[in-house]
Amino acid sequence: MTRITEIFSSNKKALMPFLVAGHPTIQSTEAAILAMDKAGADIIEIGIPFSDPIADGPVIAAAMHEAIENGVTPAHAIGVVSRIREQVSAGLIAMVSDSIVNRCGGSAFLERLSEAGFDGIIIPDIDDLDAEELSAHCSRCGLTFTMLISPTTPDERIAWLASISSGFLYVLARVGLTGEQSTLPDIASRITQIRALTDLPLAVGFGISTREHVLSVTKSADAAIVGSALVRRMSDADDPTKAARDFVCELS
Repeated sequence: MTRITEIFSSNKKALMPFLVAGHPTIQSTEAAILAMDKAGADIIEIGIPFSDPIADGPVIAAAMHEAIENGVTPAHAIGVVSRIREQVSAGLIAMVSDSIVNRCGGSAFLERLSEAGFDGIIIPDIDDLDAEELSAHCSRCGLTFTMLISPTTPDERIAWLASISSGFLYVLARVGLTGEQSTLPDIASRITQIRALTDLPLAVGFGISTREHVLSVTKSADAAIVGSALVRRMSDADDPTKAARDFVCELS
């Protein structure tokens, strides 16, 4: 049983914050992961900076651009996890573009993630053929492999996405780009629809910005993913680590 499976098997609703590796610095990334783990984060998504992020709104895109300008590479993100893995009980998921996976060696890159202590991977822009191949390799090296379901994904495709996924599915609360929102769509009926097609846990993201949103989402879903709201707070703060810890405390 993977760490991700164990977390979802606890019957506890999971909080999944997202940060960008190397933003504002690689040192603050390391410190923030440790702080959020102690503050109650169940699974932490670590975005590996990419020059053309897929579906990310202006806050996360700017954070990735800043990290790249500061010289942050996938190796830096892997190094952070390798250094702190034994101190962190939360699951650690890599969010990374398919082009980075391919450029860094494909299956060899997945093995590096696993050896460093990552528990799973999300590749939001992967094509179907690559998805099947990499899903199989993730299974062999102990990583969960998560695909995304949009509000317009039809049932037949949901069933296929679930069949090649493990750990959990990422359910988008809305179409468009990531970003903070003041309101949240009612996702309960969509969650019911997806549950009829798979037994995998369902984590909801895109626009989850407040404690109220987290509570609303987890009435029906198994986890809430909070990204832009956290990244913005870290961007604006004099002490990004404290900002991350305080926000996770508030959300959890």
